Amino acid sequence: MAFNHLPAGVHDALAPLSVMPVTHSVPMAKNLPPDRSPADSAPRPSPGALLDRLTAGPSRASRITHTEHLPPRAGRHAVWPDRIRAEVIAAVRAAGIGHPWAHQARAAEHALDGESVVVATGTASGKSLAYLTPVLSALLDGSEAPNGRGATALYLAPTKALAADQCRAVKELSQPLGHSVRAAVHDGDTPFEEREWIRQYANYVLTNPDMLHRSVLPSHARWSSFLKSLKYVVVDECHTYRGVFGSHVAQVLRRLRRLCARYGASPVFLLASATAAEPAVAARRLTGLPVVEVADDASPRGELVFALWEPPLTELHGEKGAPVRRTATAEAADLLTDLTVQGVRSVAFVRSRRGAELISVIAQERLAEVDRSLARRVAAYRGGYLPEERRALERALHSGELLGLAATNALELGVDISGLDAVVIAGYPGTRASLWQQAGRAGRSGQGALAVMVARDDPLDTFLVHHPEALFDRPVESTVLDPDNPYVLAPHLCAAAEELPLTDEDLELFGPAAAGLLPQLEAAKLLRRRTRAWHWTRRERAADLTDIRGEGGRPVQVVEDGTGRLLGTVDAGAAHTTVHEGAVHLHQGRTYLVRSLDLEDSVALVEQAAPAYTTVARDTTSVSVLETDTEIPWGDGRLCYGSVEVTNQVVSFLRRRVITGEVLGETKLDLPPRTLRTRAVWWTVTEDQLDRARINPEILGGALHAAEHASIGMLPLFATCDRWDIGGVSVPLHPDTLLPTVFVYDGHPGGAGFAERAFHTAGDWLAATRQAIASCECEAGCPSCIQSPKCGNGNEPLHKRGAVRLLTVLLEGAPAKESGTAAGRTEAGRTETDRTETGRTEADRTETGRTETDRTETGRTEADRAEADRAGGTAAGAGRE
Repeated sequence: MAFNHLPAGVHDALAPLSVMPVTHSVPMAKNLPPDRSPADSAPRPSPGALLDRLTAGPSRASRITHTEHLPPRAGRHAVWPDRIRAEVIAAVRAAGIGHPWAHQARAAEHALDGESVVVATGTASGKSLAYLTPVLSALLDGSEAPNGRGATALYLAPTKALAADQCRAVKELSQPLGHSVRAAVHDGDTPFEEREWIRQYANYVLTNPDMLHRSVLPSHARWSSFLKSLKYVVVDECHTYRGVFGSHVAQVLRRLRRLCARYGASPVFLLASATAAEPAVAARRLTGLPVVEVADDASPRGELVFALWEPPLTELHGEKGAPVRRTATAEAADLLTDLTVQGVRSVAFVRSRRGAELISVIAQERLAEVDRSLARRVAAYRGGYLPEERRALERALHSGELLGLAATNALELGVDISGLDAVVIAGYPGTRASLWQQAGRAGRSGQGALAVMVARDDPLDTFLVHHPEALFDRPVESTVLDPDNPYVLAPHLCAAAEELPLTDEDLELFGPAAAGLLPQLEAAKLLRRRTRAWHWTRRERAADLTDIRGEGGRPVQVVEDGTGRLLGTVDAGAAHTTVHEGAVHLHQGRTYLVRSLDLEDSVALVEQAAPAYTTVARDTTSVSVLETDTEIPWGDGRLCYGSVEVTNQVVSFLRRRVITGEVLGETKLDLPPRTLRTRAVWWTVTEDQLDRARINPEILGGALHAAEHASIGMLPLFATCDRWDIGGVSVPLHPDTLLPTVFVYDGHPGGAGFAERAFHTAGDWLAATRQAIASCECEAGCPSCIQSPKCGNGNEPLHKRGAVRLLTVLLEGAPAKESGTAAGRTEAGRTETDRTETGRTEADRTETGRTETDRTETGRTEADRAEADRAGGTAAGAGRE
């Protein structure tokens, strides 16, 4: 099948389609009435039967590496606390809910007692109702107050889609309560004329941390009547507030608490989270308050069949002749097509915006061959759409008008898409928590559901589909954040001082690191002490000092040359590698060439074109050790953790022929270097260890490089991150260690906790890395073991056997687990942050004897960009698309 309407720049992701014919596992329905489609007429099979249909035929069946069956579970009812207003209980019953689940009633009881509480139960377990009943009851009480506005509540969601969905649900639930509940969304899409009404009259405001940081708190005087009556603050999907992003949100919430106290309010925090390890610990770090934990899920659950799916090898060959598997994008498109033909409501989750568009286009093309009406029932959902487009898609999915959706992780969160029968997950989403969150989107009405995780051609995905115990026998990760990170705390102290002069009494609220930062902020002439308080000194707004999602500066506008039409934006941290002069840029199914990049004005001029090549940026990265915090012996070598400075510069780009990957030429670039001070883990080896591993100077660079690639690919199994969050450098002779050294560093200023977690789990982490390389069936290395999708140097040099021998010798000297490097140390007590969902570069060594020449991630085939709600863009994040 040809996809001639697609631009040339995207055919690389579809290339394996030419060697894998499309097959459908169910017969095509014919002779239906004109107003009926095959999908509408098909009965809904059980999850097991549905999987059997998808795997009909020997080629399909062999792709399943493991099937996990989770049995159904009965629910446990309770009664609502008697302090919940009778009108609220009646409204809940009118919505078809006779009795609450036990965890809902317990959470409501804590809220009514004035205790902050986190509800950490499974997907579709009714967390929303657990906090809504006490909130609505308080709003109803407040509406009867003789004077004033009455009680108010604030709802925070990580995405606009979730806030809009919750607003719809609240309005439906509270309709019997009349005008006592006045719910409204206040976000960047809210028309200006509505915002004044919201400030004055709404008593349930739904927004996001970004608007709280940039709009509500800096203008708190205009919100005074709302803030002084604030009874509850709901923090939904709080497990997403992790890493640097979560640390920023933690400080935003402290600023909110400070202003509420100024107006005489002390709100109770009600948090909802997917199942997570130690949710109360994370919630306490996020809010700065004691939080009660409700984690015993009493809701019923239908049967879940969870299959692990490995795409087959194709006839194509990649770099160095390595075998290439069919892409997860192509496989997911096939599965979404088959599910839609069978009338199965399903969502395919994909990691990138481009991947979501490709899956929907492929599915639509194939469905049109069956029934054109079916093609209209599949769509893509991703960031970057206009608000009205997003809302229309959400309504269509909710109503059942759409049968299939290819979505980024915007729909991973609690948007109500009840009634789904199946979920396809194109690539491991980075954490077990996200995996279960996505799988839980299906079966939300208590019926059985099917989940399929399709592996990418990547070391971690390959490892997981062949080691299912790593997914199904291990608990989900802790949500870890570090509000005391000085790179996070400093701008929030400035913002707090602008909102209200900062006193010594306020410092306890912001944490122990605050006092030490104030003299530095004064020296930088950002704050000034007058009498007993610190004041903001600038005319510009202090909130503009930081973007809480870590965008790394002003986004670069992508403008069409000639028309002046704004096509979109690219994060500042990604601009050097994605919209440099001469880059091929993909936007909404069209291909453009970048004519110029103006970094001063943050504008990239592009023109539409159809080049027969793609572009891959190349960069150099060097790492300098600033301070070694901890080091322990590993045999003759050392394992270290500390602070480093990473210097990265994009120096050129390659033009590669579409499909074959043949390099057509290299063009030099003159872009400024960028530096990043962050945290890293590194290990060294001695000459004796190299001798025992039979590593001579000719293969040393390739062995280190291969070990580094694979270790970065495996780290997400041990830290709550993915490979786009971290970078690495391997050097045969590093000037600071004077030994062969491999660095793995966090891609965020000040660190994000991944490197520290790697240090504490180094034994298990590097053992899994060695196993992943050694067990791969390829001869000299492939994307499933040592080749990186982010290597701008063409994965040169790499030496698979040398990496295995090197890691074997290194692990022989690993200390005992009780020494502090063992896996199993809990993340809760860590001081560093965990991850923020961002894309980062992974730096690499080129060849023995050369300086630390590294790569960007622009050469990847499908994991090109994380969802718009993820953070991104520091100096080390130059390769992010």
